[in-house]
Amino acid sequence: MPETTTRRVVTAGLHVADVLGRYVDAIPPGQGLALLDEIRLTVAGTAAATAVDLARLGVPVATVGAVGDDALGVFLRSTMAGEGVDIDGLAVRPERPTSATMLPIRRDGSRPALHVIGSNAAIRPDDLASVDLSDVAVLHLGGTCLLPGIDGAPSVELLRRARAAGVVTTMDFIPTGAAADREAVLPCLPYVDYLFPSEEDALSFAGATTLSEAITFYLDAGVSTLVITRGAAGVSVSTRAGRDMRLPAYAVDVVDTTGCGDAFSAGFIWGLVDGLSTAECAERGLACGSLVATGLGSDAGLHSAADVARLQAEGVRGAF
Repeated sequence: MPETTTRRVVTAGLHVADVLGRYVDAIPPGQGLALLDEIRLTVAGTAAATAVDLARLGVPVATVGAVGDDALGVFLRSTMAGEGVDIDGLAVRPERPTSATMLPIRRDGSRPALHVIGSNAAIRPDDLASVDLSDVAVLHLGGTCLLPGIDGAPSVELLRRARAAGVVTTMDFIPTGAAADREAVLPCLPYVDYLFPSEEDALSFAGATTLSEAITFYLDAGVSTLVITRGAAGVSVSTRAGRDMRLPAYAVDVVDTTGCGDAFSAGFIWGLVDGLSTAECAERGLACGSLVATGLGSDAGLHSAADVARLQAEGVRGAF
């Protein structure tokens, strides 16, 4: 595995504005009214939320993607810049609205999603080709399958170029069930050091019914280390040298699970930058993901590295 020599991270891919409300027990019929406890607008997406979390953890981070020339685009750019993320690579594309999701949060923390792809479809191959990897420790590609402008060859080339430059590569994907998903994901996998699918996504994409079958599928496809996030059940880590090492999550009061996977990615990448072992990286990821579950939105619960240290020292681990 290539060694990290700097602390800079680049995230590339999905940038989304989330509008979240809790708690939604039912959508009122007609023009009826339901009163909620809280409504928030947050930075979300597998590139954007991960970048914000990394900045809060003290890791220098830049992001690459696209937003629209609208109020939500202004919100994403200004909020991310205010968090300390380098947004020079976050393009403004007037031809598309900013990607956004409406999320009615249920009382168990789960949430259906109403989504507009918008500007994420306007990310171009040249956006990736222009990424300077000379001082990058880790490259995170987030949102494959929902990035039609760069899915496939442009993403493969970015990952290949990163590997050649000695950059550690991480990836998350969001399968849609379309035939094109495989063309987007499979060519990338031989260039991925760490893959971070959720258990549901890992199984569905692989066409597997068991975790063991899914693990075999991804390792055979070329992934170096497979890290499957399992919600309250924790995480499963597999390499060719050792399969299905399981680590438990933290027992927390769950408000909303939005962004927990992105926070896990950030915590894991933070560990990579600090030169930790795979297990130690996963432990940081679990703490970050658990913290985000305690509030509404992708930016809830995780404010600094001190939050992570406190949970790791005082938190109760759940079963796996």
